[in-house]
Amino acid sequence: MKNYDVIIIGGGPSGTITGITAQKQNPDQSFLMIKEEEKGLVPCGIPYVFHDLDDISQNKMGPAPFINVGGEVLIDRVTDVDINTKILHTESGNEIAFGKLIFATGSIPIVPRFIKGYDLENVENILKSYNYIASLKEKILSAKNIVVVGGGFIGAEVAEQIAKNADKNVTIVEMGDHCLGQAFSPDFAVLADENLKKIGVNVLTGNTVEELLGNHGKVEAVKLKSGEIIEADMVISAIGYRPNTDLAKKIGLQITSNKTIRVDRFMRTSIEDIYAVGDCSQTIGFITGRTDNIMLASTATAEARVLGYNLSKIGILRTFSGTLSVFSTELNGFAFASAGAIEQSAEKANVEYVTGSFKDMDRHPGTLPGAKELRIKIIVSPLNGEIIGGEIYGGKSIGEMINIIALAIQKYITVYELVSFQVGTHPLLTTAPTKYSLIKACEDAISKINSRGK
Repeated sequence: MKNYDVIIIGGGPSGTITGITAQKQNPDQSFLMIKEEEKGLVPCGIPYVFHDLDDISQNKMGPAPFINVGGEVLIDRVTDVDINTKILHTESGNEIAFGKLIFATGSIPIVPRFIKGYDLENVENILKSYNYIASLKEKILSAKNIVVVGGGFIGAEVAEQIAKNADKNVTIVEMGDHCLGQAFSPDFAVLADENLKKIGVNVLTGNTVEELLGNHGKVEAVKLKSGEIIEADMVISAIGYRPNTDLAKKIGLQITSNKTIRVDRFMRTSIEDIYAVGDCSQTIGFITGRTDNIMLASTATAEARVLGYNLSKIGILRTFSGTLSVFSTELNGFAFASAGAIEQSAEKANVEYVTGSFKDMDRHPGTLPGAKELRIKIIVSPLNGEIIGGEIYGGKSIGEMINIIALAIQKYITVYELVSFQVGTHPLLTTAPTKYSLIKACEDAISKINSRGK
């Protein structure tokens, strides 16, 4: 029987970064990664397989970096773990002993079993599987009328990419008032609807699917609760993901109310020498302080580095007390980004706030080729001026500006400090130094805080 010091179940971003980091810190230990498919995908890049990338292989993610630092990889599926003997069993009949075990099992699509007809042929999900997505790409080539159910990040990005193909009629059905409505306040989310429509997507918000209609076992239409029937020879469900924790639950790990594996600040589970990281593991919301479940690769890799450095002993302290939701995407050439609390989440958590806003062009002068309107909103505590959230819309430069806001939130930076923030600017890259958007939004927030005291 083979024996490894550390076994990682899962080969996505969290498993890979945990393995690389931990192996570098513990070069004398043996590491094994067990993953179900030889080829993997960059999860956030999956939508772009359907248009912007010429071939799915351009979005391939493999375990080579882990192997390069000394790790081993086994293509198999773990079916059981004996926590007393520290032996795991795989589908192909392997029995392997371990010293420490890491769950990096990720998340899987929520299958809409509550919708009649969900099991018809050509009703698909966005499964994070190389082979599945390769097959789905081929099916999309022969489909004409495609309905995407769900207007979150994945649904909106998939709809946008498929709509770039001139021969496709794409409809997105979202139950909320706007696409991206969970990550942005209404005045920003409405811009997502507008940009999807501009690229040719039929956007139906405030709608839910009642039934998927079929003929001879294949989907042919979508019936909405409003009674409207939309022709569809393919339906793609993008209503979210759930933590892949079935094995963890089976072996007795503690599971939270959000169906994630309960962990402490250093990713340790309720059972000694067993850890969990990434989408399958518990997160704590930085606003609520309660168990949450943020499924982002950026969050997963931050956790993975914490675990990798602390696997054998506490080598680096975890410095963030709560998980930020830092999102970004691009629709129709316009970028959307948010971090921390938005107005809805602050209100839900009963957190007092003011907002600071500013609009400008993302180049100076704004007449330069490629310049786009930039809109920024920051969410601020009126008690001390700390920044607790932000939203930005504009060109590609906002992808890094939102990271400045995320750092400001993590380090408890106030709007008073940011008004003297020393920035680097350039006409082709940023807004003008005389009216840098983030600083102007801070000034607006300060003025609102001051007016409250009068």
